[in-house]
Amino acid sequence: MNRRFDLIVFDWDGTLFDSTALIVRCIQRACSDIDVAVPSDADAAYVIGLGLQDALRHAVPDLPPERYPELGQRYRHHYFASQHELSMFPGTLDMLQALKDRHHWLAVATGKGRRGLDEALAHARLKGLFDGTRTADETASKPDPRMLLELMHEFGTDPERTLMIGDTTHDLQLAINAGTPRVAVSYGAHDHQSFGPVGPRAITHSTREVHDWLLEHA
Repeated sequence: MNRRFDLIVFDWDGTLFDSTALIVRCIQRACSDIDVAVPSDADAAYVIGLGLQDALRHAVPDLPPERYPELGQRYRHHYFASQHELSMFPGTLDMLQALKDRHHWLAVATGKGRRGLDEALAHARLKGLFDGTRTADETASKPDPRMLLELMHEFGTDPERTLMIGDTTHDLQLAINAGTPRVAVSYGAHDHQSFGPVGPRAITHSTREVHDWLLEHA
């Protein structure tokens, strides 16, 4: 089968996993717990996709650095207590299986930590579906290109044969920095109007649209 892309890399939160609202709520609750200014929904959503420490620095810029571990601990407390409530976006499993049937390599590049991603994969029963994964605590946080560079090295793919799919400008800037094409999804953390400057091949508005675009163009 002729393919344009050998390796397709997905962000996790807000792209495959319907977790944006929970992450926003957990950031806000963590701030409340330690009595610091609670960010707005928009400001909390903006940092999704970054590694946890980078996200908290952006969400609560006035917090002294020595207090970030405390804030991170409270965030993890709230998130792990509620993550069992989350699920994949409808149609995600069918989309991933269709790509596997076409013999694409599938990978995840996420701002989550390794523990969080492994638990989410186990919860969604997707552990064996992805050929590779990278998390922010074992490499570098987006938009540093290291996640994609490491995945391309692992599978021996060139940038033009690798596609990044994500719901934030951090995901798309990661792809730009790694030299790969990219597709945006508008149903996650960042508004579709923010994607223009980062030049996606397409902006999709549902998992079905991602699925259809990939079957035609990937």
